[in-house]
Amino acid sequence: MKAIWNNKIIAESDNTIVVEGNHYFPPESINKEYFQSTETHSTCPWKGQASYYTITVDGKENKDAAWYYVHPSERASQIKDHVAFWRGVKIEE
Repeated sequence: MKAIWNNKIIAESDNTIVVEGNHYFPPESINKEYFQSTETHSTCPWKGQASYYTITVDGKENKDAAWYYVHPSERASQIKDHVAFWRGVKIEE
């Protein structure tokens, strides 16, 4: 699977985990040069508190377009530190 934004592959892995229709990419599969941690957080009733990254590619910014769980609930432990996307990031095979 590939995560693509602004015509660049920002993450690529054969080992994504699908939860609620979202592909969660292993942390080592993201191209870290495009990701900046933000102060944004949200809470999922069963996964726990999510943290966010802003993605910047060729000077174009996509605020809080990726999220991950540093300390997921026990039920979501398989996606610890894995990264999922929204806000126009395309997921392709």
